[in-house]
Amino acid sequence: MGNRKQPFGYRMTLGEITILPEEAELVRFIFQGYSMGATLGELTKALCRQEIPYYEGRTWNKNMVSRILEDGRYIGGKGYPALIEPEQLRVAAEKRTARARPPQKTPAQKALRRLCGAPPSERVEKIVTDLLNELIRCPDRVRPSTSQVVGAACGKTREELTSALERQPIDEDNARALLLQLAAEQYDAIGNTEYETVRLRRLLTGRMPMPELDAELLQSAVSKVRVTNNCVTVTLKNGQTIERRDQL
Repeated sequence: MGNRKQPFGYRMTLGEITILPEEAELVRFIFQGYSMGATLGELTKALCRQEIPYYEGRTWNKNMVSRILEDGRYIGGKGYPALIEPEQLRVAAEKRTARARPPQKTPAQKALRRLCGAPPSERVEKIVTDLLNELIRCPDRVRPSTSQVVGAACGKTREELTSALERQPIDEDNARALLLQLAAEQYDAIGNTEYETVRLRRLLTGRMPMPELDAELLQSAVSKVRVTNNCVTVTLKNGQTIERRDQL
């Protein structure tokens, strides 16, 4: 049977549209389940486990369930007996609209996306939250990462100095100037790292662990989040990295 002559739940009897009881029960089941939060997929699976088909010889699918939820004839009128209350149809319509609308991102999710450089999964969001909560429970775990920060800040000057020393004859004035510049950059980098470490510890001390990611803390404490297939690495503002390995 390729097309139904009547909506699911009805049949024609002696020229009159009447209720088909076993199908009508499924219509009520669909509306009740959807209003209680069941998804189209969950309803489809439940319908596939019973014996009454939408079409003979075909299994239930989400389009069939959706078609029933959208059909206004089930509240009665135009010759169709009512199978459900008007309120049930209204609730189903509201839920369909709400589910079709993309969920609004929280400020924390927007901030995390900027730090990741791509939309993060819920799993990544939870891991970042857990990592920061570990620091909230023990702020002393925030430590300066001097070698990484100094290396990043002074890399160009160090390369120039190495190149100058390898060049023969050595330009001693240029090499001396580069050496002094490198020392100044290293001093600045170390000072900034120590400052950020103290600031982060103060920021975390006295806080309660977060039930969900806090945008303000995330932006104040984290400079970058790197996500690979099995690892989330969080770089703090002082250059320290913390990570969690997991199957993402």
